[in-house]
Order: sequence, then C-alpha cells, then structure tokens
Amino acid sequence: MKTANVIRRLFIGLFLVAFLVGCAETSHRESTGQLIDDSAITTKVKAKIFDDPMLKVFQISVESYKGVVQLSGFVDSKQAANKATQVAKSVDGVESVKNSLVVK
Repeated sequence: MKTANVIRRLFIGLFLVAFLVGCAETSHRESTGQLIDDSAITTKVKAKIFDDPMLKVFQISVESYKGVVQLSGFVDSKQAANKATQVAKSVDGVESVKNSLVVK
C-alpha cells in the first residue's frame, strides 16, 4: 500500500512538473499569455490597416511574435508601405515592425 501511494505521488508530481514546463515560454515558443497578446496585436493591426483609406485596398498580411509585427504582401507604392509601418507601430504592445511589403 505504501509503495502504491509513493508511486502515485511520484507520477502526480512528474505530471505537474511537465505541465508547468509545457506552459513556460522558451526562445522558440511563446507562452500561452504571450500567444494571446500577439493574437490581440495582430487583430488590432489588421483592423487599423483596414480602416486606413490608403491601405484598405491592398493585400497586406500581418503576423505577430513576441510583440514584433511582420507585414507582408503587395502595395502599389513606397508611401503605402511606409504608411502600413506607421499604422502598425501605433498599436499598443507593438515592440517593432518588420516591413516585408513588396511594391508592385
């Protein structure tokens, strides 16, 4: 009986440690909270880009990772690419913007 309790406690302890380590942030993976924050940043940047009359008509993709926003897609002018960067930087939580927009 005592051995069964020790083994059960050991497995519970190992499960809890694995669970906590699985939720932790690593250099290659975001924590759950950071993932939610980045999703919110992405949504806000997309909304602001869509609301801007100069950018509304262009195909701009937005991705976020740890507060860094990446813009990709196609625009008609360098001014539109610069405007997209300005719009993205104006969103709360954005640390930096990587502009990979291509002028067609």
